[in-house]
Amino acid sequence: MDRPAIVLLSGGLDSTTVLAIAKDQGFTPYALSFRYGQRHSIELEAAERVARAQGVARHVIADIDLRVFGGSALTSDIEVPKHDSLADVEEAGVPVTYVPARNTIFLSFALAFAETVGASDIFTGVTAVDYSGYPDCRPEYMDAFAAMANLATRAGVEGTSTMTLHSPLIALSKADIVREGLRLGVDYSLTSSCYDPDEQGRACGRCDTCLLRLKGFAEAGVKDPVRYQSV
Repeated sequence: MDRPAIVLLSGGLDSTTVLAIAKDQGFTPYALSFRYGQRHSIELEAAERVARAQGVARHVIADIDLRVFGGSALTSDIEVPKHDSLADVEEAGVPVTYVPARNTIFLSFALAFAETVGASDIFTGVTAVDYSGYPDCRPEYMDAFAAMANLATRAGVEGTSTMTLHSPLIALSKADIVREGLRLGVDYSLTSSCYDPDEQGRACGRCDTCLLRLKGFAEAGVKDPVRYQSV
């Protein structure tokens, strides 16, 4: 029996692992990525590589332009912060790389995609352990969105199915995520996590997401296979 599921796929470490988890659980994944005006749009090339490698049923890249609002280092001319250590990141609060309401926007698109393919499951790679402090990555947010989803869809109103929002990484550290991905055969060399890569696609090694990623691989005892500018 076909079990379609929507997987939000950025092309980074977390979402790639979640895609492998969805497949391992017997779902047929439909990958959804976004070209939203992000300065690190190279991640979409990674998402396409990952989608091909993992054999998704369909990969959709939705075009939305969050640059019209700005308010984030990822969608405006604000400089991406660089740090010498994670201690600097942890003291900074909600960072300027937070894109206002991004997860709500992305999950709403996923909900629409799910209805069109008859899926009752959405997978997302949010984590509340080693993360940058984004308010829309918390467990209470995910629970609230799941409740809303079942009020806002035809299937929910008619009672034909219940939408389930899966966040399998939410309680895992980055090291645990790396270990799980490797167990499932994920090729992390295909991924891209950096918020400020150079023209060659090499990761900066000093932005929030690079430092968290490097921490995860180091604690898992494995070398990160992507290219860095100076690490």
